Amino acid sequence: MSQTHSAKPFQSVFNDSVVIDASTPAQKRALSYATTIEMLFNQVMNSKMPADRIIGQYFREHKKHGSKDRRVIRESLFGLFRWWGWLSQLQGEQPHVTWFRQLSACAALEQHAWQDITQAWNTLATWSTTETNPTGCNSINDKLALFMSLSGLTSCQISDLLPSWFWQTCPVEPADKLAVVETMTSRPPIWARVQSIKTSAAITQLNKAGVDAIASQYFTDAISLGHKSINLNEIDTYKHGHIEIQDLASQVIGQICQPGADQIWWDACSGAGGKTLQLRSLMLQQNTQSAGTITASDIRNKPLEELNKRAKRAGFNNISVAPWKSDALPVNAGTFDGVLVDAPCSCTGTWRRNPDMRWLDDASAVTDKPALQLDILTRSAAAVKSDGQLVYATCSLSSSENEQVVEAFLAQTNEFELVPITHPFTGELCNMLTIWPQLADSDGMFVAKMRRK
Repeated sequence: MSQTHSAKPFQSVFNDSVVIDASTPAQKRALSYATTIEMLFNQVMNSKMPADRIIGQYFREHKKHGSKDRRVIRESLFGLFRWWGWLSQLQGEQPHVTWFRQLSACAALEQHAWQDITQAWNTLATWSTTETNPTGCNSINDKLALFMSLSGLTSCQISDLLPSWFWQTCPVEPADKLAVVETMTSRPPIWARVQSIKTSAAITQLNKAGVDAIASQYFTDAISLGHKSINLNEIDTYKHGHIEIQDLASQVIGQICQPGADQIWWDACSGAGGKTLQLRSLMLQQNTQSAGTITASDIRNKPLEELNKRAKRAGFNNISVAPWKSDALPVNAGTFDGVLVDAPCSCTGTWRRNPDMRWLDDASAVTDKPALQLDILTRSAAAVKSDGQLVYATCSLSSSENEQVVEAFLAQTNEFELVPITHPFTGELCNMLTIWPQLADSDGMFVAKMRRK
């Protein structure tokens, strides 16, 4: 299995010694796009900064780009990372030819709509084949056949699309490998959660605003917003706090917590509070006069400030923040009906949305987390009162960050026991639950539920 990455695209391939004949307007635009995308790609790979952050900063600094420019640049950049396991194996007579071949192959695999630009890249790539704009190339096997036809390579494998360390640290059943890769190389829909109004009303409002909103079959307050980019700040349903963007797999966590209307909960690693808001929404669904409270904690103040803004927009009361300022608990021990520990992790479950991370990280992204996760879980468990719930979650697909952390925790204490969970997508009863992305077109998540005896 080839997992090496050609170093050539990380260096500038458009320099004074390379003269490229861009004779048509489309070729000139294609060359300009190629230069910009190459610069951004190199910046991501060399700085190890998330692609979202790099491209966001670039667009803020370069206001000249119109909506089509932004779409071509953004979708091409993320497409390159999505297919980099294959694209990195491409070679050309010169570095710039290799780059055009990577752009051209990426456009074919993604089936990008901008044919003028794609055709120009095809020409500059000097392919020996003319089949660069196929139709009906949808399955991962079809795409592999297309790529090998374009490239002339014969040793590419479907498993190359995820780094070798993923397969070593995130064991996948052989029968599921194809589905995992196929899902990881597709873009998930934008999932949202409805709060304070009926789901049907939210869908009607969103449809009128031009958003492709449809209800989820799994949770009554979950909706898909489709795959189109949405400016949420122009959507009244969002501005009024009636929807929050939250992936379906993430919503599973709150559904597993199932907080009572008048219970006291602590979200120990809240971040910007997506699950905090979900917990409060679930309380209010049971009783609009719910006296339940939620305390949210994080080591960073900025996400907690964002949580306060989101809670205000939603009109939610009874949410407070308590930052972690030291190793000591920021809340009182033994006082909570439920504690949620959504621990920091490798985030391998979110690779569909962040395909760059699979090539920026290495195995240490998984192996350096379990000790910290166990420490956070152990400390946070002290806040759970007798017969209270302790929920441990990550957006990782690695057993070393998931089951093994829970098992290590239970091995060091006899005060907690596992509570069986019903898989919301399959109905299967299990002790610990991993949500694989292919099951319901979502991210990947893990959750385990425990009870203090």
